[in-house]
Amino acid sequence: MHDNRNQRINQISETTLVVGIDIAKRNHYACAVDERGRELKKSFVIRQSLQGFESFYATILKLMSIHNKKEVIVGFEPTGHYWMNLAAFLADHDIPYVLVNPLHVKQTKELDDNLQSKNDLKDARVIAKMMPQGYYSMPREMTQIDS
Repeated sequence: MHDNRNQRINQISETTLVVGIDIAKRNHYACAVDERGRELKKSFVIRQSLQGFESFYATILKLMSIHNKKEVIVGFEPTGHYWMNLAAFLADHDIPYVLVNPLHVKQTKELDDNLQSKNDLKDARVIAKMMPQGYYSMPREMTQIDS
């Protein structure tokens, strides 16, 4: 169990941009941090559309350039089916993504600011800060069945 978590922690280095996303129906919220959980960009909106995803991709590239990052990893809670469009977009652009357990986010958010309050901006930040600690899982790759 601990070996797996250590492997996940080791996947994020000083050259990795970590992006946590709180998934919602129309607008997702993202927050970018470094390998130690320091905020590089406060929470911002990603629209649930191709144009919104392309704008998000441009933001990732800009942040990587500004902060000298060579890799990126995106993490989010798999909320309903709303995450699937974003996951497909990320896969098409060769951006790795991981899944963060919603129960872990709920339990961790009070540590962030000593409040149990919930909002999308805070959840994005909590998700981003959990990832460098190894609190995520790799998604299963879904393949099409040939008939």
